[in-house]
Amino acid sequence: EVQLQASGGGLVQAGGSLRLSCAASGFDFDDLAIGWFRQAPGKGREGVLCISRFGVISNYLDSVKGRFIISRDNAEKTVDLQMNNLKPEDTAVYYCATLVNCYDKMTTTWGQGTLVTVSS
Repeated sequence: EVQLQASGGGLVQAGGSLRLSCAASGFDFDDLAIGWFRQAPGKGREGVLCISRFGVISNYLDSVKGRFIISRDNAEKTVDLQMNNLKPEDTAVYYCATLVNCYDKMTTTWGQGTLVTVSS
């Protein structure tokens, strides 16, 4: 069974940092891209960052450029999202998902989400 487990969310003040982690199991991790998406209260889900099976990064969201960093560890089967200089508008439930590739944004499996709340 393909599973993704997101963790690391919490409450942080504006300007602070959080590191989210997505742990994968049940599939060949090396074969798929992994993306982070988020859904803010009352808004639709949007893509944040994606990292391909080869480690190539796609940035889906201009507002996080220079602040968020995605990385993957194929040996540990994890993809992390380092979030720095957080802003209140980053408040959302963050999800990780598998994709065939980052370019098409075609997700296949979703994790359960982890809540990030940034206070002003």
